[in-house]
Amino acid sequence: MDKPVNLQAALASFAEVYSPRIVTRMNDYDVRIAHVKGEHVWHVHEHTDEFFLVLDGRFDIELRDRETVTLGPGDVFVVPAGVEHKPSSPGGSILMFEPSGTATTGDRHEGEIPAHVHSTTGQEL
Repeated sequence: MDKPVNLQAALASFAEVYSPRIVTRMNDYDVRIAHVKGEHVWHVHEHTDEFFLVLDGRFDIELRDRETVTLGPGDVFVVPAGVEHKPSSPGGSILMFEPSGTATTGDRHEGEIPAHVHSTTGQEL
C-alpha cells in the first residue's frame, strides 16, 4: 500500500454492505471502509476499542443498557472495549480503525448473523 487511496473511488469499487475493505494499514491496525444499511448484529470486542468515522449518510450505534448514538457525516465515535453494541443505518458509509484481525462480528455476538452482514476480518480492496 505504497500509493494514496481515494476513499470515494474505493467505496465505488464494491457494493456489499457490512463487508469492510482494508484501505491501508498503520502499525498493527487496519483502516477499513464499509457501506452500511440495515441492522448489524449485537456484538462485543472484549479487548479493543472500535473507532467509527461517518463518511456519508447516517450511522446509529445502539449501546447495551445505554442510549443509541446517532452519527452523521464527519462525526466520530469510539465504542469502548467490552461494550456490547449493534450498529444500524438507513444507508451510508463509514471508516473504521481496528487492530488487524479484528472480526466484524466481535469476539462474541448474539443470535444469527444476518445474510447482509459479512463476518470477516476485512478484505483487501
